Amino acid sequence: MAKPKVTVLGAFVTDLTCRTSRMAKWGETILGNSFKLGPGGKGSNQAVAAARLRADVRLITKIGRDAFGEMAKQFYQQEGMSLARIYEDPEVTSATATIVIDESTQENAIIVVQGACGRLTVAEVEAAAAEISSSDIFLTQLELPIPPTIRGIEIAHQAGVPVILNPAPALPIPAEVFQKVDYLTPNESEALTLIGSKSLDEFENLESLADRLLALGVRNVVLTLGEKGVFIKSGSICRHVPSFQCGKVVETTGAGDAFAGGLAVALAEKKSLEAATIYGCAVAGLSVTRPGTAPSMPSREEVDEVVARMERR
Repeated sequence: MAKPKVTVLGAFVTDLTCRTSRMAKWGETILGNSFKLGPGGKGSNQAVAAARLRADVRLITKIGRDAFGEMAKQFYQQEGMSLARIYEDPEVTSATATIVIDESTQENAIIVVQGACGRLTVAEVEAAAAEISSSDIFLTQLELPIPPTIRGIEIAHQAGVPVILNPAPALPIPAEVFQKVDYLTPNESEALTLIGSKSLDEFENLESLADRLLALGVRNVVLTLGEKGVFIKSGSICRHVPSFQCGKVVETTGAGDAFAGGLAVALAEKKSLEAATIYGCAVAGLSVTRPGTAPSMPSREEVDEVVARMERR
């Protein structure tokens, strides 16, 4: 069986993760319990998740010509990923994310500095048009500058390649872009931002929220709900898919990216939206049982075993 081709347009970000017993208040200094440096960024995490699920992954991103950038290239090579569209900028640093994790609640706070990712150009995305157009699925987010992100969506749409948009962070984009999106995958907060609402109290239920998102012009809504699972809605589907409990939760950072990578691979393999959502939930459920973001992504064997076990019930 040929590997599914997944092209991801997204950010590489170096994660600088500090774990503490509690969050510091503004103006307060406290001692942390541990520190870890590693590869991250939504697009990068999602690409790694897909690669570990045995997809043929092309990541389009931009790094600095620095130690963090070298770390990225070495990590991708270890994961068997191509460096062909990993652009470099010698003038700025690679992007960074400072992550603080409260060990008592497993909640986190994240500050991202775009660095080289913020300088990805439309021309650089157009140079990757052949990779995008020959893909089985195209996956992107909103961490990169909006113009090249939109251009990537346009190239995929024109080539008939299904588009997944993970609108994180939720930012304003032209209304016509949504009509080129096949699968929109916001969490609840991002969904509210996209439709200009302030509270879930405005909606009778998740279905009514999903209907508002469908009204933007997307074909399918995949609303992620954290530990509550995922709600999917399209013209023919309306279903809640529960999350997978795969063991003790160690760290939730990157769970959404694990889900996105799993969903992308399953859709690239022509699974139904329902089956792909279940698969993505399995990937996410495994990822939270280990620390880190990209390093926490599970293997194909692990995910297939979890899904098979669920199907035998």
